[in-house]
Amino acid sequence: MDIDPKQYEQIKINDKDSHNIILSYLIHGCYKETLESLVTSTGLKVTNAQLEDMEKRKRILHSALEGNALDAIHLTEQMSPDLLENNKDLLFDLLSLHFVELICSKNQTEALNFGQAKLAPFGKVQKYVGKLEDFMGLLAYVEPEKSPMFHLLSLEYRQHVVDDLNRAILAHAYMPSFSKLERIIQQATVVRQCLSEELGKDVLSPFSLKDFLKRS
Repeated sequence: MDIDPKQYEQIKINDKDSHNIILSYLIHGCYKETLESLVTSTGLKVTNAQLEDMEKRKRILHSALEGNALDAIHLTEQMSPDLLENNKDLLFDLLSLHFVELICSKNQTEALNFGQAKLAPFGKVQKYVGKLEDFMGLLAYVEPEKSPMFHLLSLEYRQHVVDDLNRAILAHAYMPSFSKLERIIQQATVVRQCLSEELGKDVLSPFSLKDFLKRS
């Protein structure tokens, strides 16, 4: 047994609440143009400080996503001083993006030098050893995209690092690291999973967000 999606239609949602949820998502994702359209059509208020913050974060995230991780690091240090100094995991991930970019550009010698100078020092900490071996292992392949570590070259990996960077910058500025939309989805997912476990699969089928979105 599962809940009929039509039952959700009986729950009335205030337009202002919906607009604020969308506003939070757009600010979080740095979708400035869409945000300005929403503000114009709904009368919602956005401060100049919020717009400036979005522009700065967008430039940082775009740099990291487009293969300019060193620029992203520099801009992050300008916007959020000491963030990367205190978040070595994120710094390693950003440096790894530049390393991967050198690999993809077939600059093996430069990649090796960069890896030894910037990534190897992380090997002194046990938790980085495995990741460091994976990245340095890419140098052994003429076609690294066919190596067992090919996922490190993927857009998905790059996007994962960029998402972590965005959340870290927001948290550093004492802003929510997740949008309201993400929090609502997370909460709804956890509640449904807990209900499924408590009531049993014969009463309520295991919850899948992907399947739920297909049915809605």
